Amino acid sequence: MTVNDLAARGFDRAGDAYERGRPSYPRAAVDLLVRELGIAAGSDVLDVGAGTGKFTRLLAPTGARLVAVEPAAGMRAVLAGVLPGLPVLEGSAEALPLGHASVDTVVVAQAFHWFDGPAALAEIARVLRPGGGLGLIWNVRDESAGWVADLTALLDEHAGDAPRYRNGHWRAAFDSTPLFAPLAEHRFASEHAGDVAAMRDRVASVSFVAALPDDARERLLRRVEAVVAPQADAAGRVVMPCRTDVYWTRARPPGASAGRRPAGPP
Repeated sequence: MTVNDLAARGFDRAGDAYERGRPSYPRAAVDLLVRELGIAAGSDVLDVGAGTGKFTRLLAPTGARLVAVEPAAGMRAVLAGVLPGLPVLEGSAEALPLGHASVDTVVVAQAFHWFDGPAALAEIARVLRPGGGLGLIWNVRDESAGWVADLTALLDEHAGDAPRYRNGHWRAAFDSTPLFAPLAEHRFASEHAGDVAAMRDRVASVSFVAALPDDARERLLRRVEAVVAPQADAAGRVVMPCRTDVYWTRARPPGASAGRRPAGPP
């Protein structure tokens, strides 16, 4: 199974677990991207790799015209139910089903590390209007907590060659592209609170976990429960420490030279 096949199979199977088990994003992180990217009523915003719309739904109060692109049918089905009336298109970051210069902003939540970076940036630049913005956001487990590091170790046993945000390989496309200004970035402390079942679903929604044979996946998820259950309080609530990493940039005019890396907010 290739990496792309694994992603397609895993995410197609993981839609319900993704919706139940993945956390939302901190309000402050969303507000930062909305402000920096100029997302407002009447602007056209494309969410690429939208999944079940965990981030898409947080932009709805801005009044922007939202469009989602998601390659996995299982994810699209959940998203269509969560946000009825939202245009949800089949497609990929490397072949976006939109016209040239058709949107003001592109956002990517929890997904850019899966893309073919150079091809995706070329497509994103194609669909953006001149000077349009691109925002990226990831929720990340805080592995300074020992039990969270233990969860990551369990995942690492099955990750294989699957792309991972934490190795930073996705940045190479931004370092070499003439199409976008250097990334600005900011980090927020965050947390994911839920019961043991929610933490199990969070792991079950990882593409390479969802793609495992049923018996192997169930064995792994039982091991996850064994790590998570001792962290539950008397009410059964587990709090996973996390952080949320936010990045933003704008498309460069044709022929523009690379500039100084913009500073993030204090």
